[in-house]
Amino acid sequence: MRVLVLGGDGFCGWPTSLGLSNAGYDITIVDNLSRRKIDIELECESLTPIQPISTRLKVWKEVSGKDIKFINLDVARQYHKLYTLIRELKPEAIVHFAEQRAAPYSMKSPFHKRYTVDNNINATHNVLCAIAESGLDVHLVHLGTMGVYGYGTAGMAIPEGYLNVKVDCGNGELKDLEILYPANPGSVYHLTKTQDALMFYYYNKNDGIRITDLHQGVVWGTNTPETMMDEKLINRFDYDGDYGTVLNRFLMQAAIGHPLTVHGTGGQTRAFIHIRDTVKCIRIAIENPPQKGDRVQIFNQTTETHTVRDLAELVSRISGAEIRYYKNPRKEAPENKLTVINERFLRLGLNPITLEKGLLSEVMDIAKKYKSRCDKSKIICKSIWTKDIEVDVEGSVTPINQSETVHEIQG
Repeated sequence: MRVLVLGGDGFCGWPTSLGLSNAGYDITIVDNLSRRKIDIELECESLTPIQPISTRLKVWKEVSGKDIKFINLDVARQYHKLYTLIRELKPEAIVHFAEQRAAPYSMKSPFHKRYTVDNNINATHNVLCAIAESGLDVHLVHLGTMGVYGYGTAGMAIPEGYLNVKVDCGNGELKDLEILYPANPGSVYHLTKTQDALMFYYYNKNDGIRITDLHQGVVWGTNTPETMMDEKLINRFDYDGDYGTVLNRFLMQAAIGHPLTVHGTGGQTRAFIHIRDTVKCIRIAIENPPQKGDRVQIFNQTTETHTVRDLAELVSRISGAEIRYYKNPRKEAPENKLTVINERFLRLGLNPITLEKGLLSEVMDIAKKYKSRCDKSKIICKSIWTKDIEVDVEGSVTPINQSETVHEIQG
């Protein structure tokens, strides 16, 4: 099967591309290498050394005997090149990772907010428009986020995309409806993902495009069996306050002897998934497409939920690291509960990877190996959600008009 992977050079896109290629798929990566350019902007590289894309693909050919093609193309800007590529390649599936993926980065400044909206929404719409214009029956698999639901629930388990409701018709009659679960984005990044969902709904209804939208949890882990076949294939390990995901950040901080950075009370509950399960889920989605005429297929791509505080305590027990609490730069409830239904992937054969100490140690070992590449000045999150919060000279988050220093508690 021919598969086009948009954003295939990134944290989730690269191991997915290798995993699909290793499974026999004919893979073409499309990427404008924007994540590498953001490294330059932030002056913070991946903790793991990332080779040029040409080196990555050459080494993959050497170790696997398989070719992955690469096209440098900006999906959000170069519509006609994208359309022409789809017409010529005739992929059976397109996997869409080509969006700016970090909530903190999307909140850094008005520029970053506008860039995230401009890039993400244009990219998704260009893909949908190009598929519709091509006239081809292409299955679009999109990597979304659990963040479209917000950081909490209404006291119920979050369903997979759709919610059954009763509507009062005004005459005492109740009508049953099924609607998209109400969106509640927690950042500009998450806002773009909610807009994606509306565009999927429209193009599925109007043009009959077959779409699978994957609402993914926070990813932890770094490598997959394919990225470990050669050091030059290694995946990204983002540890900074903008792009580092929470559990990977904790494991890296423990490895270098830095206190674990918990924002607020740590009572925020998040959904999690290992990077290896991300790759498995993408393949499952490709191999189980919706039928022509079906509505948008939505999966909750997550395997477990934990509070940030519990994760910090787990890493602290394993490593002996100190836990330090900082004022929360996000505008969110200090504590929340999150219950998520993820039955569809389980029914299709996913055997989830959970927080096993062995895999936690594997991530920490990678962090220890490359700790000399860490810039400690980039660890603290400096992006803020509202003007009610500011960043002090040490880079720690404190409220405006509050004289005390950062609230720190040794765990």
